[in-house]
Amino acid sequence: MSNKVAVVTGGTAGLGRAIVRELAGRGYDVAILARGKDGLDGAVADVEAAGVRGLGISTDVADRNQVEGAADEIEFELGEIDLWVNNAMVGVFGEFAKTNADDFERAVSVDFIGFVNGTRAALTRMAPRDRGHIVQVGSALAHRGIPLQAAYCASKHAITGFTESVLGELMHDRSGVRISQVDMPAMNTMQFDWVKSALPAHPQPVPPIYQPEVCARIVADVAQRPRRRTWVGESTVMTILGNRFASRISDLVSARTGFSGQQDTSDKSPMLGPNLYEPVPGDHGAHGDFDGRAWSITPQTWAIQHRRGAVAALSGLVAAVLLIGTTARARS
Repeated sequence: MSNKVAVVTGGTAGLGRAIVRELAGRGYDVAILARGKDGLDGAVADVEAAGVRGLGISTDVADRNQVEGAADEIEFELGEIDLWVNNAMVGVFGEFAKTNADDFERAVSVDFIGFVNGTRAALTRMAPRDRGHIVQVGSALAHRGIPLQAAYCASKHAITGFTESVLGELMHDRSGVRISQVDMPAMNTMQFDWVKSALPAHPQPVPPIYQPEVCARIVADVAQRPRRRTWVGESTVMTILGNRFASRISDLVSARTGFSGQQDTSDKSPMLGPNLYEPVPGDHGAHGDFDGRAWSITPQTWAIQHRRGAVAALSGLVAAVLLIGTTARARS
């Protein structure tokens, strides 16, 4: 039996590279869509080192024709696509009113329209077969916008609405195609070295920071056991719930900490980018500059991967508390 075929957009660096490695390790043949040849070569080498087939295709996901052409090539070279992971992104950091309009539109074209193009290419091929799975890499910022990242936040919000619309259509049609959204926390990736930034200090992810492999494992888990929505990381859960139930407080916190929290005044290393319009040369792997501050495991991410064990542990804890309470009342 042949391996399942997965496609990962933006799979040469950061979370995308970690997802490529994780899927290859689980036996998927993996096609990587990204722009830079160096990163594509490195990602394909990672896949082949896992003993499966890899295919790298230079693709700008904002270009619908390039995405469709890549999908045709993947099915010709590797076979029918079983899994499509939309992950590619670029960024501009700075206040919206001071951001170049072309830069803003370019970021949205990649970060949102790139997902639309990928979803269309996947559905065009999966729907007639009545099977397949599309995973959208979302963000806590799909639910709560923050200063200095208006293009990214707008795109992630748009992805959420878009995905819910497509989900409703698939459910209405009783389609065998699944679609999932996995919302991510801040991660230790190269994003913060090659965004186009107007900030006075080096950009950084808003702490707490998670290693990309933590999040990649959950994407692969969702791929193998589909769930419609998954929130990754304690900070993602708190951000989403806080915005739902205390949006005014979230506004105030965002205004007060959103500028300083996204800059590292101690980091004097030069930026590598920007990669907004062209890829940055070199193979940069999965990690950014924040290894010393990034978490490799947390209780919430462990619980997502071990749902049965987490439920059993919680049930046991509740039972113990009830038993203690009952015993105390009996003695009183």
